[in-house]
Amino acid sequence: MPAKGKHRRTKTGPISRGVLAAGTGGAVLALPLIGATGAHAAEQSAPAAKSAAQSAPAPAAKSASKTYSVVSGDYLAKIAAEKKVKGGWQKLYQDNRDVVGENPSLILPGMKLTLGAKTSGSAQTAPSTSAPSAAKKAAPAEKTAAPAEDTAAKTEDTAAEAEDTAAKTADSGASQGDSSGWSTPVENPNVTTQYRASGASWSSGYHTGSDFQAASGTSVRAIGQGTVVSAGWSGSYGNEIVIQHEDGMYSQYAHLSSLEVSAGQAVTGGQQIGLSGTTGNSTGPHLHFEVRTGPSYGSDVDPIAYLRSHGVSI
Repeated sequence: MPAKGKHRRTKTGPISRGVLAAGTGGAVLALPLIGATGAHAAEQSAPAAKSAAQSAPAPAAKSASKTYSVVSGDYLAKIAAEKKVKGGWQKLYQDNRDVVGENPSLILPGMKLTLGAKTSGSAQTAPSTSAPSAAKKAAPAEKTAAPAEDTAAKTEDTAAEAEDTAAKTADSGASQGDSSGWSTPVENPNVTTQYRASGASWSSGYHTGSDFQAASGTSVRAIGQGTVVSAGWSGSYGNEIVIQHEDGMYSQYAHLSSLEVSAGQAVTGGQQIGLSGTTGNSTGPHLHFEVRTGPSYGSDVDPIAYLRSHGVSI
C-alpha cells in the first residue's frame, strides 16, 4: 500500500516552455513562440540587407577619370594645377606616360590626357551588379566628350589658319624679315640682355645668347627654314628647341612653356614652334635665343649679327 504524503510539484524549467515533440527520429525540441517570431524576423531582414548591399553605389564610380585635350600653351604643371590633380604633374605624367612618352616636358596640342586616378585593384573586384550602372553613367560622358573634341579640332584648324596668315605677314614686315624667309624669333623684338654680357649668373661667365622680352605664352618662331634637331627638356635651359638651318648654322630657343614641334620635323622661317615661358633656370618669363656653329652649348656666335646678315631688321 503506498505511503500517504504530499509530493511537491516539480518546477518547470526554461526548457519546458517549449513543446517536446516525439517523432520516429527521436525527440525534437520546438522553439518557443517568441523565439520563432524573432528567427522569422531575422530571415525577413536578410533579403532586405542583401538588396541594400546591391543598391549601394559602387566605389569604382568615385574614381572615374576624365579626359583633357591639350591646347597650345599647356604644360603638365599648369594642367595639374588648373584641374587640381592630386599628386601634381608627377601623377599626371605617371597616368599618361603612354601618351606623353619619355619626356614629361614635351606635350603637343591635341593629346588626350587622363585626369585623376585610374581604376584601382579594388574597383576591379567590385560586384558585377554595379557594372551596368557604371556603364550607364559613363555613356553620357562619352557623348559629351565628342562635341568637345570636335570643338577642339575646329579651334586647332583656326589656329593653323592664323599661323599661315602670320607666316605670310612675316615675309612682308620689316621687323619680321625679308623675302628670303628669315624672321625674328618673336614679334616686336626687344632685347633685354645682350650677347656676351658678363656676370656670375652664367656658368661660362658670360651670356651665350640674347634674351628677348616675352610674356609667358608669347609666340616663338623659327628664324629661318631648317630641320628640328631636338625639342624637349634641357636642364637649366628648361624646354628647349634647336634647329639646324640650310647654311649649317643652328638656332636655339630656351625656357619655353610649350613645344609645338618635334625632332626631325622641317620648319620654315616665321613658323610658330612653341610658346615662351620661364622653365629651367630662369628668373622670369622671357626667350633665351642663341645662334651656334654646332648643336650644343659652347659653340655660340652673336645672334643679332647673324639675323642682320640674313636681312632681318632688328
